[in-house]
Amino acid sequence: MIGFYNYTVILTYVSLLISVFGMIQAFGGGFRTAILCLALSGLCDMFDGKIARTKKDRTDDEKLFGVQIDSLCDVICFGIFPAMICYLVGVRGVFGSLFVGYYCVCSVIRLAFFNVLETRRQAKEDGANKYYHGLPITSMAVILPVVFLLQTFIVPSVFIVMLHFALVIVGTLFIIDFKLKKPNNVTLFFLVAIVSAAVLIILIFSSYRVPKLRFPEMPLWPMIKRLFKA
Repeated sequence: MIGFYNYTVILTYVSLLISVFGMIQAFGGGFRTAILCLALSGLCDMFDGKIARTKKDRTDDEKLFGVQIDSLCDVICFGIFPAMICYLVGVRGVFGSLFVGYYCVCSVIRLAFFNVLETRRQAKEDGANKYYHGLPITSMAVILPVVFLLQTFIVPSVFIVMLHFALVIVGTLFIIDFKLKKPNNVTLFFLVAIVSAAVLIILIFSSYRVPKLRFPEMPLWPMIKRLFKA
């Protein structure tokens, strides 16, 4: 079998599975469950690197595989997943689609740039990097639940506008090159507490109604004939 199978990547896969489940829930209108899944996925991502570094005998290929698999999963968990939640909740239309697309492009650029820097760094030194270049993509697992928390106190139209701004601002911060010191354990605990409180309030008090998507119904055979019509 291709790939590397050890405990260093298990938490990354768990994060991905949680996000996939959250996507399924979001398509069914369960945005509260989706937000919970996003927060849990972010929690897994906080510790996957720490767990990976406990294995001291990793080969260079195993380290590079860890970098690549982490970023590939992050594209889904913190790039596509949050964008999909925003779209399903109401960020639609021309501008909404542009903002969703912009956020996704910025997230891919940010992760690709991270892969380049991290691969180069690991060739020269061991251990974890002490700084982020730009806003880390996992920050959306903190920001989006907080924005959804505000939804319980404001009217839906203002909430949708805030989601538009969140996508553009956070996406832009992904690709602006500034140094951000990685949080210590106390800061991580503080962030987990904030997100946990936000998710709990959303689950208990939120009454937001997700607009249902309407997909046009078309019989299969006429559609096939239309595709192959000369």
